[in-house]
Amino acid sequence: MSKLSVDTLNQNWLFKYKLYHIPFWCVYHYFWFTIAVANPLVAAKSMFFSAYSVKILAYVIFEAIAVYFNLYFLMPRFMKKDRLTEYIIYLSITAICTSTLINTGYYLSAFLAGCSVKKMFDVDPGNFTFFYNTSFPSTVASMTLGMSIKLTKNWLQTERRQQMLEKEKLETELNFLKYQFNPHFLFNSINSIFFLIHKNPDMASASLAKFSELLRYQLYECNGHQIPLWKELSYLENFIELEKLRQNNNVRVTFEVDEPLPSHLGIAPFILMTFVENAFKHVSKHTGARNWIAIKLNLTGNELELHVANSTSTDATTDAVNYGGIGLKNVKRRLDLIYPNQYQLDIDESANRFAVRLQLTLTEFVLSTPTLQMA
Repeated sequence: MSKLSVDTLNQNWLFKYKLYHIPFWCVYHYFWFTIAVANPLVAAKSMFFSAYSVKILAYVIFEAIAVYFNLYFLMPRFMKKDRLTEYIIYLSITAICTSTLINTGYYLSAFLAGCSVKKMFDVDPGNFTFFYNTSFPSTVASMTLGMSIKLTKNWLQTERRQQMLEKEKLETELNFLKYQFNPHFLFNSINSIFFLIHKNPDMASASLAKFSELLRYQLYECNGHQIPLWKELSYLENFIELEKLRQNNNVRVTFEVDEPLPSHLGIAPFILMTFVENAFKHVSKHTGARNWIAIKLNLTGNELELHVANSTSTDATTDAVNYGGIGLKNVKRRLDLIYPNQYQLDIDESANRFAVRLQLTLTEFVLSTPTLQMA
């Protein structure tokens, strides 16, 4: 067996039987004995190389027994079942009995030293108040320490478990919100291509090529929580080109982006897409009038600012605010989850114009390796 395996086995054995508690209690009592005698060397000599060792050993053993009796018997059976009165009674009895057992250590130490208790500890053996004034508070302190450590450990475990549950819930919700959007986009794109097949086969072919790029992006390139900003904008450009082909020049579209784009910034996929898709969905369809969509994206440091505006008809304004029922609610929920206190969303609507302004604080893109799952 290798040295590493032996060390691992010994470590597991040490933790399996909780033997690491033994040095903890020794150090704990050494600490208090050092305070009592005001000299660490004298305390160590008295604890390990004199008749006082028996008395100290009584403190270590009996207080440890009391602590574990409380943690693993009294607390589960009474305290956790809201039987507090019974718990306090049994806890008090345990502390008194433990103090009595500890007091026997004084007599045994004196016996081994060959002298009387009075001579060794400078106290009248008939004065039991002295012993209980020493051993009882020490026992209560040890039991309180044990309870504090146990309750703190349980609280930390509960908090860690709650954080894991919240993280799993968040990831599940984010995935649901993201894929709630994808089928909606695919449905619109397929309808657009179907419309162009009958009207203009050449434009339909070009649209199909753009759609293929978009589909590849959705299936293979945006499965993480974050993607490079330039890749998201490339996706937007393809989508806009696809929609411009479908509109057949009935809508004037302008798309302005700061160049060049930094490669170190990342963004959650499809955050910007909802606003652009909404503009194409609810743009006015006037005949002989000006229909337009204006998209502008500015980047200052890591502060992204997106402006999307489009012409609307009076009847379409309310639908635009609703974003097709789930769009606005979806994207605002995603922003709240992914960018809490890091974004500002303003909506401006009128009888013939609908505009959205999004300010978003971006972070550096961190490449993550996707987790493989077995079916």
